[in-house]
Amino acid sequence: MNYVIIGNGVAGTTAAAAIRKNDPTGRIQILTEEAQAFYSRIRLMEYLSGEVDLPKLQLKNNQWYAEHQIQLALNSRVTEIHTTAREVVTQSGQKFPYEKLLLATGANSFLPPIQGADKKGVFTLRNIQDAEAIKSYAQGKSKALLIGGGLLGLEVGNSLRKAGLTVSVAEFFPRLLPRQTDPACAALLKGRLEQMGFIFYLGVVSKEILGETAAQGLLLEDGRRVPTELVIVSAGVRPNMELALNLGIKVGKGIPVTDQMETELPGIYAAGDSIEHRGIVYGIWSAAEQQGEVAGTAMAGGAAEYKGTTFSNQLKVVGIDLLAAGDIDPDGKLESFVEQDDQAGTYRKLVLKDHRLAGVLLFGKLDGRAKLLKAIDGHMDVSALRDPLSRFDLSGL
Repeated sequence: MNYVIIGNGVAGTTAAAAIRKNDPTGRIQILTEEAQAFYSRIRLMEYLSGEVDLPKLQLKNNQWYAEHQIQLALNSRVTEIHTTAREVVTQSGQKFPYEKLLLATGANSFLPPIQGADKKGVFTLRNIQDAEAIKSYAQGKSKALLIGGGLLGLEVGNSLRKAGLTVSVAEFFPRLLPRQTDPACAALLKGRLEQMGFIFYLGVVSKEILGETAAQGLLLEDGRRVPTELVIVSAGVRPNMELALNLGIKVGKGIPVTDQMETELPGIYAAGDSIEHRGIVYGIWSAAEQQGEVAGTAMAGGAAEYKGTTFSNQLKVVGIDLLAAGDIDPDGKLESFVEQDDQAGTYRKLVLKDHRLAGVLLFGKLDGRAKLLKAIDGHMDVSALRDPLSRFDLSGL
């Protein structure tokens, strides 16, 4: 059996390992436009801050690929897929035949239409090449500006702060991490980050990146100007669906797949940040890993089913512990138990729905994290535990 995987991120690499586990003799070919083997995108922040060097980002080395008899072609951007001939064609004209194909094309950083976004010194961060460009440009600079106050934006900002830059953040929403916090938790987070030196502009619209040829500031719609020497736009990502569209697949928010991660075209599968499963685009590492496992197993003829992944995000900023999982009910529409200690700077929230633990928000301390995540994933009935849970006694979980 000939397997071709387009993309060497967590979904593609996990799928390759699952194929090899279920098919010891099949030929596995991974194609990627990147210049590096599988590495940790999550640790790009540590590289930006100078805490780790590039080799420590690598998760799979040449020995791993050799031991698993997986062929990896770097710098190989796929431009065409011929379904009749069942072959994949790269930019250089190389052709790779397949019997089973996986699209693990990931997502691209979204760059909103801000005037001046094409100026020198304006970046997005998605891969090692982006990180290297930012790190090089930041040398000798003292001010950085983040457009977007989401998880990635705050982590990038913290990396630049560690590298010695003053960091400002312009965020459209009136609070930080609107999908991962409620108003009370966001206020605590903002205060803690301000103590670390962050400067925030919340509830603002970014109108224009100022400067003749290079970024020198940001003009807000309200007329204020924020000085900077470096701009990083962190406005989310968009699924990379170009190849799927070229194949005629009817896409939605992502590439639609079945529970076995198969697209509408038989023998062509998809996994990772580019896919849509039961109407949901996940875009998180844990989901991509699980999807890759299911896709690889199914491609090799094994029994596997993807049932979804609980959304779980943890902010990786030194000195700050924040975990958001499941439905955190930011608008206060569901029943919840809340414990806030302003003196200690901690906040805990358990969200209940249909007699089950639907979500959890922890700030300042993550005690009981594993138990809570297990209860959410297992759809555990907590009707008999309402009283202890209201006191944050988790012993019954």
